[in-house]
Amino acid sequence: MTVMTGRLGRVGALVLTLAFAVSSRATAQTSDELFNPDSLQRIDLWLNSADWSKLKAAFQENTYYPADMTWNGPDRETEYSRQIQIVDMMISRHVDAIAISAADDRALVAPLERARRAGIPVTIFDSAVNLEDYVSLIATDNQGAGVTAANLIAGLLPRGGKIAMLMQRPGGTSTELRERGFAETITRDFPNLNIVARMYGLGDSAKSMAEAENILTANPDLVGFFASSEAASIGAIRALRARGLAGKVKLVTLDVSEIHVAALRDGTVDVMLVQDAFKIGYEAVKSLSDKLTGKTPQRRLDIPAKAVYKADLDKPEIQALLHPRFAQKK
Repeated sequence: MTVMTGRLGRVGALVLTLAFAVSSRATAQTSDELFNPDSLQRIDLWLNSADWSKLKAAFQENTYYPADMTWNGPDRETEYSRQIQIVDMMISRHVDAIAISAADDRALVAPLERARRAGIPVTIFDSAVNLEDYVSLIATDNQGAGVTAANLIAGLLPRGGKIAMLMQRPGGTSTELRERGFAETITRDFPNLNIVARMYGLGDSAKSMAEAENILTANPDLVGFFASSEAASIGAIRALRARGLAGKVKLVTLDVSEIHVAALRDGTVDVMLVQDAFKIGYEAVKSLSDKLTGKTPQRRLDIPAKAVYKADLDKPEIQALLHPRFAQKK
């Protein structure tokens, strides 16, 4: 089996595009056969985020995985023009299938429509695209994650007060859904909490830190932050530490990195919502393998995010979620 790991959402929206070719000589019938060398010829992965470095390491560690991989991609997840070039390159190479986590839900529509006209099936994972002609959409239940984040911060702040949202960027479907779920739930269910600021960090941790500090300056009585992406979370973590407010202003984050984990351990982060990137990646590849071998993949799969507290960090199931590894074939 194959899996992709990392921040889905950064996985804000991840910018990872996957293409593979399946031989017509064999049809995979079971998960063990799914990535048999006679069935799967090659996977080419383009990725832009350091958060997905775990993915590359996991593939390299998996000695039985029969693939030659190429790694390349834009430096930033906001570079949708580079992702368009990558998709067009895949079309010109006549790959058999594409799985994509889109940098922008509108900008990627035209290139993916070109792929479909060329007869290439497309699975969308992590961040949706305004496209109807796809095999599967596999992602975290992002709106549900935002609702969960709202309930978590409300539980941390029973007396209410001023809170702020540090957001990713306009146009990223996954993070916009998280932010909408959070804001709607706070407004509807928790009248004692007042969202006094909603600022974008544009997928940049330094800008996110600057925006978080601006919010703190304008609202010295702020009691909580929700950060909807990895970059936003890191910016909030650094701002709270710089202002000496770590552990004083409540912080709920979404996505994961070593910085997140360290901040959860030292009390800067109160709750960390983590996506199951391992499962999302596996299901994305499996959907296309199923499609190419004559099966009917599930059209949509929503995967819930997991709330992780400091006390949970050393539990085996949380370690498996944070540091997934390929199952080793015996």
